[in-house]
Amino acid sequence: MKRLEQTFTDNRAKEETTLVAYLTSGYPHLGETVGLISAAVDAGADVIELGVPFSDPLGDGPVIQATGQAALDTGTTAAATLDVVAEARAAGVEAPIVLMGYCNPFLRYGLTQLYDDARSAGADGFVVPDLPVGEGAEWLAQAEATELGQTFFTAPGSSPERMAASAAASRGFLYVLAANGVTGVRSELDPGIDAYLERVRAAGDTPMAVGFGISRPEHVASLHGKTDGVIVGSALLQAIGAATDAAGRRQAVTGLISSLKAATR
Repeated sequence: MKRLEQTFTDNRAKEETTLVAYLTSGYPHLGETVGLISAAVDAGADVIELGVPFSDPLGDGPVIQATGQAALDTGTTAAATLDVVAEARAAGVEAPIVLMGYCNPFLRYGLTQLYDDARSAGADGFVVPDLPVGEGAEWLAQAEATELGQTFFTAPGSSPERMAASAAASRGFLYVLAANGVTGVRSELDPGIDAYLERVRAAGDTPMAVGFGISRPEHVASLHGKTDGVIVGSALLQAIGAATDAAGRRQAVTGLISSLKAATR
C-alpha cells in the first residue's frame, strides 16, 4: 500500500491528478494483459486497476460486463489474474496495481490466502464494489496484516455519515462514483459533481479518485484540483476492442492514456 499512497502523495505535490487505468484481466486474451498494462503505464497511467472477471458484476456497465464475460470464456480466474500481476512485475512494471473484483470469487478463493497471494504477486490493494464498509472488518483485517490497500465507495446519494465511514476505512484511496448507476462512457459529467466532491472532501482526508463515466481529456481537465485521482475504464476497453490486433490494441491504449494524462496537469 505504501507504493499506492506514495503515488497519490507525489502527484499531489506536483499538482497533478493521479490517473487510474482500468483493464479487464484476460481481455481480449490473457496473454496480452501484461502488454496492455505496460502500454498504459508507459503512456502515463499512474495506477492500474485490474479487473477480476465475474459472471454477475452488479456495478459494471455493458462494456466492462462484455469484456469480463469474454475473459471468463477463455478461463480467466482470480488465480490467473494474480499470475498476471506477478508477470507484470517481472516485466518491470513498477506502478501500483489494485485488483478490482466482487465478493463471491474472492470469498471462494479464501480471504487469508487471497491477500497473502496478492502480496506475494506484487499487488497493492483491492477494490470490491459489492463490499459495504459496514461489512468490511474481516477484509480490512487481512489488508492490514498484509499491508495492502482496501478501497471503499461513496456515491452522490451517500449520507455524510456513510461518506465519512467509507473514507476513514479506505486504505490507499476512496473510490468516488461520479454518478449513480453502473460504469460506462458518458458524454458529460453530472452538473452537480463539484458540490458533491466538496461534500466528499469534507468527509475525510483520504485521497479520492473519481470514476464511472470519465472518458475524455476534458472530463479529466474539468476535475483538476477537485479530486486527487480519476479512473478511466469503459472508454479504454472500447478502444482496445476496436483494434484488430495486439499491436493495434497497445497503440490504442497508448493514444488514449497519453491524451488523458496530458489533462491531469
